[in-house]
Order: sequence, then C-alpha cells, then structure tokens
Amino acid sequence: MSSKPLLSVRNITKHFVTKKSFWGRPKEYAYSLNGISFDINPGETLGLVGESGCGKTTAGRTIMGIYKPTAGEVYLHGEKLDLSKGPDKRIQMIFQDPYACLNPRMTVGEIIAEPLEINRVYDNDKAKGERVYELLELVGLSREQANRFPHEFSGGQRQRIGIARALAVNPDIIICDEPISALDVSIQAQVVNLMRRLQKELGLTYLFIAHDLAMVKYISDRVAVMYMGSIMELADAESLYTSPMHPYTKSLLAAIPVPDPNVRQDISLIRGEVGTYNGQGCPFAPRCEQASELCRTKCPEIKHIEGHQVACHLY
Repeated sequence: MSSKPLLSVRNITKHFVTKKSFWGRPKEYAYSLNGISFDINPGETLGLVGESGCGKTTAGRTIMGIYKPTAGEVYLHGEKLDLSKGPDKRIQMIFQDPYACLNPRMTVGEIIAEPLEINRVYDNDKAKGERVYELLELVGLSREQANRFPHEFSGGQRQRIGIARALAVNPDIIICDEPISALDVSIQAQVVNLMRRLQKELGLTYLFIAHDLAMVKYISDRVAVMYMGSIMELADAESLYTSPMHPYTKSLLAAIPVPDPNVRQDISLIRGEVGTYNGQGCPFAPRCEQASELCRTKCPEIKHIEGHQVACHLY
C-alpha cells in the first residue's frame, strides 16, 4: 500500500437543524458528526462501526458530498474537495437497501449505464453497452439480464447490480453503507467475498460502514469505532479486536454473542441508553463506568498509543 493516503478526512462536523425560531433562524441542532478525522490508504478497507444512530451513514454521505458539512475538509489524492458542489464522481457509494436505490422503471442495463451517461464517459452507445455487459459479468451476472427490471432479481442480485453501478466510472474509492445488512445471512458472505475479489482484481479502496463487528473484522484492514458522532478508537483490525483500549470498544466486543451457554459475558462497562450529546465532554461519559468529572466537562483529544488512536482521558 502507498504511504500517502488516498482519502483524508479532517475535522468533519455535521449539525442538522432541529428547531427554528419564528423568523426561520436555526435555534437548536442535532450533533451528528463532531469533528471526525481519519485517512484511508490506497487499496485498503477501513471499517467504520458503531450502533444505530451514531452517525456512520451521515459520515459516508458527507464525505461523498450528498450532505454539505458544517465544518471540516475532505482531501482526495491531496486535493481538497469542494463538497458544496455535490458528489464527486471519483467517490461512489453502495447503498444499504438494494431495492430502494434502484429505479423500478429502468432496466438493469439503463441503471448501470446512467452514471456513464451523466459523466459522458463514452461517445457512442455500442461502447457504453459493452461496458455495461462487462460490469454485469464482473459481478457474477450475465449480459442477458441487462434488459430485466429490478423486481425480477433477488436481494443479493440487486446488491450486485448496485456494486456494478458503483464501479461504472472507475471510482478511486467506494463507500459501502451497510451493504449487506438488508440481505439474508446466507447471501451476506457471497456479497462480501465478491467485494474482496473485486478489490484484489481492480485495486479498489473501501470505506466499509457496518454494525456487524465480525463481518467488519473479516473485510477490514483497519477499524474505526464511532459513538454519537465521534471516533472513539481507530486501529489495525486484529489489534482492535484482541487489545481494545477505549471502554466503548471493550463494551461492544464484550456484547458479541458467544456460542457457548456456559460462558458468562461481562458487559458491565456500559450502562443506560443512548441519549443526546450537547457538545460538551466525552459523548460516552454518561454511559461509562470509568467516567470522571473531567470526562463530563472536557472532550478528550485523540492520543496515539501502541498503534491505536484513542479518544479517552484514561490514557
């Protein structure tokens, strides 16, 4: 892998307006992303994990340019992206729901060809059609299926169509927004193995967003753990799972079911329910058994310890 990052995210913040004044001015905000930063190297997969509502999808859509960030920058190949102009074709996304993201009135061939037409990749229909057939075969489908409609395919096949569409313009990085969570367990492994094969063959780079810790470990080189819009810990996948440092990471790993009824699992590191974050202190402090007064008043900075990036006052 190259020593220079392909994608660099720097202090990305995203606040959504939840309440306005009588005059229409923003009055209250929801803190969705609180200054997250990370790098992704060429050819690697960075897993982004956390419980539902922690901001994973918002992070992916903000990096891609679907959402305009409140603050922060995204760099691709060292070039600052102008996210106010919308999505950059060099960053593509595989969406969570393989049916809702496909236009039911368009054939599969038209769906895959759409990004080629928008970006004017080919001058003639023949070359464009051959590219569509090539992409279908690349993801394990046949060229004869190009004239069918999305409802004629299974969930796993529809996700393969979504992958083919994401590959159409040869993107530099693909953001995978929980691409297997809507699929049957038996199909999930097939789709993930397809993604791994394509990564090796085409040199792809992924940001893999998910809440399935076991699957994230399987596909990712490094893993970032997010809680309420902040990154709690980031490390090599194997190191994160065997030697977690942040209390939240430890609690997540402790909650993974063990297929042995005689094994008692300790999840005492976490308490209560997910609340709201007001921008003060550590987001995890209200639920952390090890939290101090400092945790409740001052947001911890990222520290580099033994190959881990961890945001915790314990270190």
